[in-house]
Amino acid sequence: MIKNGHHAADREAERGEPTGGSDLDQRSVVRVWCDGCYDMVHYGHSNQLRQAKAMGDYLVVGVHTDAEISRHKGPPVFTQAERYKMVRAIKWVDEIVEGAPYVTTLQTLDQFNCDFCVHGDDITLTVDGEDTYAEVKREQRYRECKRTQGVSTTDLVGRMLLMTKTHHSNMDNPDYLQHTDNFGKGPKGHSPWTGVSQFLQTSQKIIQFASGKEPQAGDTIIYVAGAFDLFHIGHVDFLEKVYNQAEKPYVIVGLHFDQEVNRYKGKNYPIMNVHERTLSVLACRYVSEVVIGAPYAVGRDLLDHFKVDLVCHGKTEVFPDKDGSDPYAEPKKRGVFRTLDSDNGLTTDDIVQRIIENRLLFEARNQKKEAKEMAVFEAMKSRGETTEDAAKLASQ
Repeated sequence: MIKNGHHAADREAERGEPTGGSDLDQRSVVRVWCDGCYDMVHYGHSNQLRQAKAMGDYLVVGVHTDAEISRHKGPPVFTQAERYKMVRAIKWVDEIVEGAPYVTTLQTLDQFNCDFCVHGDDITLTVDGEDTYAEVKREQRYRECKRTQGVSTTDLVGRMLLMTKTHHSNMDNPDYLQHTDNFGKGPKGHSPWTGVSQFLQTSQKIIQFASGKEPQAGDTIIYVAGAFDLFHIGHVDFLEKVYNQAEKPYVIVGLHFDQEVNRYKGKNYPIMNVHERTLSVLACRYVSEVVIGAPYAVGRDLLDHFKVDLVCHGKTEVFPDKDGSDPYAEPKKRGVFRTLDSDNGLTTDDIVQRIIENRLLFEARNQKKEAKEMAVFEAMKSRGETTEDAAKLASQ
């Protein structure tokens, strides 16, 4: 197995750069394995995969079936076909394995020629309360990455069920705290791995997610704009269609500020704030750049500044600007506006509706998950361990 410490030298060898040792030229690519449910894929999932890819050269991601998830955790929000496509769209993923086993074994790693697997610093348990990574931990073919604070599926579902306009800044709101207690708290208190924390955006995080690539000569610069809230498979299908409009596309996504989204969407939208939506969109392989807080009207200044060749919009309704004007009047006047049909009618409203209709199922799922985690946590406390010892749990 290739050690982590050799990764930089391996890449240098592959590029033909001096490495200080000719034997490195013969080293094979480091293949990394990740697996999971990847239900309601969010920037926390993307950040885990980004960190995993940085530990090697080629990232293989196993995605569990609906049946496996239902058996061990409860019903997923998205179908396996939707989840497969969402993971494929994350730019750090090189290959996905459909129907990966829920328990990660040496046989799985060997079957897909992976050196080791990577998981976050939380714990994943089977229906019987066993660590799903026990075997690979014992054989030292397991690595950990940091879990992204401030986002979880539990939290996102909670926001959808709490119908207020300020939910994404509502950490101290007693109604929100009561809801998270009901949704993600077992009878013995909070698990250290399941819960809600405040997301804090940093410039470093944006840099980590951004491609950093400028448009090149011959690129077709394509601009799209919207909320891209709860970034989902409908967005992916649309952006893939946009990407395929040119031979060398450079896709810029304009994200509207939260107040603007709430103006035209109403209700409790957006579910995710602009900082969260920025990371979600940047993780998509079809996106080159994001404009944070883009103007609602796609006007002359924006088109000229980015040298936009084409402006695209999907089949969803175009709401008028504050003064009642068409926000796409300028690109239409220039003859660079194009309406695209992604053949996927899924909207953020549809996802919220799925959650609301299945509220009791999702509450039961998360309470069962947390109860299992609390049993492990209490056992660790009785042995004088901390949550940082979770990785050692399986080998004891």
